[in-house]
Amino acid sequence: MHMEETGSAYVIQGNHDRKLFRWLDGRNVTIGHGLQQSIDQLLAEDDAFRAKTKAFLDSLRSHAWLDGGRLAVAHAGLKEEMIGRGSGAVREFALFGETTGEMDEFGLPVRRDWASEYRGDTAVIYGHVATSEIQWVNNTLCIDTGCVYGGKLTALRWPEKQIVSMPAAKVYYEPVRPLAPVPEARSAQAESDDILDIDDVTGRRWIETELRGRIVVAEENAAAALEVMSRFALSPQWLVYLPPTMSPSETSSREGWLERPEEAFEHFRKNGVGEVVCEEKHMGSRAIVALCRDAAAARTRFGVTGDATGAIWTRTGRGFFADAETTEAVLARLRMVVERIGAWEELATDWLLLDAEIMPWSAKAGALIDNQYAPVAISSRAGLAAANDALARAAARGVPVEALRERFIARAERAQAYSSAWAPYVWPVSGVDDLRVAPFHLLASEGRVWFDRDHVWHMQFADRLGDAGEAIVAKTRWKLVDLSDEAACAAAIDWWEEQTAHGGEGMVVKPRPFTARGAKGLLQPALKVRGREYLRIIYGPEYDAAEHLSRLRERGVGGKRNLAIREFALGHEALRRFVAHEPLRRVHECVFGVLALESEPIDPRL
Repeated sequence: MHMEETGSAYVIQGNHDRKLFRWLDGRNVTIGHGLQQSIDQLLAEDDAFRAKTKAFLDSLRSHAWLDGGRLAVAHAGLKEEMIGRGSGAVREFALFGETTGEMDEFGLPVRRDWASEYRGDTAVIYGHVATSEIQWVNNTLCIDTGCVYGGKLTALRWPEKQIVSMPAAKVYYEPVRPLAPVPEARSAQAESDDILDIDDVTGRRWIETELRGRIVVAEENAAAALEVMSRFALSPQWLVYLPPTMSPSETSSREGWLERPEEAFEHFRKNGVGEVVCEEKHMGSRAIVALCRDAAAARTRFGVTGDATGAIWTRTGRGFFADAETTEAVLARLRMVVERIGAWEELATDWLLLDAEIMPWSAKAGALIDNQYAPVAISSRAGLAAANDALARAAARGVPVEALRERFIARAERAQAYSSAWAPYVWPVSGVDDLRVAPFHLLASEGRVWFDRDHVWHMQFADRLGDAGEAIVAKTRWKLVDLSDEAACAAAIDWWEEQTAHGGEGMVVKPRPFTARGAKGLLQPALKVRGREYLRIIYGPEYDAAEHLSRLRERGVGGKRNLAIREFALGHEALRRFVAHEPLRRVHECVFGVLALESEPIDPRL
């Protein structure tokens, strides 16, 4: 009472407080649960003190709403729609919670799990039902750890969300229901996350992100994503991140070229970036790898069931490999690498989330090559061979077809170049030994999203993985380039030209800071600069003919870049929420948003 009078504490009413008030008010109450001790103590006081106590108990509120609406405290809990309201129903819920009307084997009421359905932004802290260990569930926390029953006295420091506990000195009252320890199993939050509500992702959505504020997801895009996510994607417990799309550089003005590094360098230079990291762009398939120390760590942190030790998925959330055996075999190789470099201990974590490329391209895109690219190559070579044969016979008869013949010979040469363009990215895969994984980002680990480290740090970590002596890990060649140094820029361009001339896809140019900002806000996280022959796969055999190149130079990259920034911000937000142990629906909202944005009408060749 004195602490509240002096303004150093807030006091809310509990069910025992109300019973004590009713006794002081002269009503008939059932004496139990230590109430007799309180009565005996009050009887030893004078009438003035008892009157003051009665007035104090009568003045207590059902709940406190604090910190600008971020925190609510109630004795037994509070539904979202009850916060900040006053009524008999609100007070009854705050005092007793909600029951099903049934009784358990100890003769106690069975309580309805209101916390599993809570969706509020306000954190609700409560007690009333003792538990041996406390766990956050949907932004709610029960801190009653049964001190009276010989358990612990627990407090929560706010806004740090730090839990502080101390053991009880003794058992003050024997519980009717034993205060048993929680068995090793999935967390209460994981159990609550088993079923996601379709209303959390459908319709027009507004998602708040730390990096870019509010991002809007159109209703029709959400519908398209729902089809993919519900039919093809991995379990949402694994899908805590999807990578953003990547824009190409501005179109090159140099004759015969569509993309070159000069434009990427100039883009970042004019936006105030001093240094960029140029990374070899592997021609494989993008993959996100959730790597856990063991199956127990996977169950604990990701809330999954079974014996999986991680997961590997594509940009659209589908499992990368068709069978669990291959996935586990790849994870086992990567786990050995992580153990060799001591990363579990160094990062104080039992899990890692890696952004990587898995090669060969044919391991994932074999059907695409066979059904889309190869038929074009075969038919174009056959058709142009027949045309050139006819033109040769016409020329032999003296028909003036030289100009046309030269054109068709050039077309045949381009068709041949197209046919061999993907050869460096294809090789037979009979098992895990034939696969290569090239990690380039450490996205997150326990308690940390690694977007605050620059790309030099990320590539140095990737180099350590590549140097660990496991063949499955491929290193990514990279360079740090000072954009004010003409010689350094020229050397990087030469490096790119050499790579692409020998079958390399190209390179990715990133500002050195992972999250770079310019005068107008968040900058592109990366720009891709693709080589001539790789672009032939994307745009077709004759893309670099003068008449086609002039048309392609008119392509716009504004929509692609806007999309890349929004997806980047949503990916970061998903990781931030996951690392903060927020409910799965909050993480999934962001991941689903990335997939939804992918259905926007943007040229897929960009």
